[in-house]
Amino acid sequence: MDFITAFILGIVQGISEFLPISSTGHMILASHLMGLKHTEFLKSFEIAIQVGTILSVVVLYWRSLLVDFEVIKRLAVAFIPTGVLGLTLYKLIKGYLLGSETVVLCSLLIGGIFIVAFEYWYREKEDATSEIREISYKHAVIISLFQSVAMIPGVSRSASTILGGLWLGLKRKTIVEFTFLLAVPTMLAATGYDLIKSGSQFSFDQIQYLLVGFVTAFVVALLTIKFLLQFIKTHTFIPFGIYRIVLVVFWFLLLK
Repeated sequence: MDFITAFILGIVQGISEFLPISSTGHMILASHLMGLKHTEFLKSFEIAIQVGTILSVVVLYWRSLLVDFEVIKRLAVAFIPTGVLGLTLYKLIKGYLLGSETVVLCSLLIGGIFIVAFEYWYREKEDATSEIREISYKHAVIISLFQSVAMIPGVSRSASTILGGLWLGLKRKTIVEFTFLLAVPTMLAATGYDLIKSGSQFSFDQIQYLLVGFVTAFVVALLTIKFLLQFIKTHTFIPFGIYRIVLVVFWFLLLK
């Protein structure tokens, strides 16, 4: 890896983390395109620079994360199932699933088809939940279980959480913002646990690459969040579903 590679991966992470297209999947595919070997450091890099995207949420939503106790309680409840499952399945995910091009492409394709089909079927109800602090604890747990599906690379944490929330009867803006906020404890836990496991093995150069990826992901994620909040005012997620399908077809036709 070099600084340009770290910069490019930071851009990919910042764009794809909050869009329903799978940041992990895109990081894996981008690594393949650039000819990077999926070493333990690269796996850790892909996890660690998520801290940059987390910071973007903290900057934009610090009041909800630090002051609004009703929101904090719902985030805590929603984090527990994901945290337990992530801790339990950590070795399986990092050892066998993370880095698998086949898993990513299958997940992107199936997820893309599901997004398109769901949006054609879905109609928002008049009494849809409009505030995060109005989300029931039961729904918070169910949303967390939807989020857990995204431990499979290529599924997309944003996609599974948002579609799960829409299915439960939340307004689009409400579940999108809840997804942003839920990313903070989820990705902090994943990143922190991985760094505890392997952080002491990083060289000085590798730490510098992490910092470049971190800063880049932070700036790009800020812009992506603002874009998505504007986008959902007048659009569904069908374009993202189509993009996922086209990406897989393009990959097999031109890059395999």
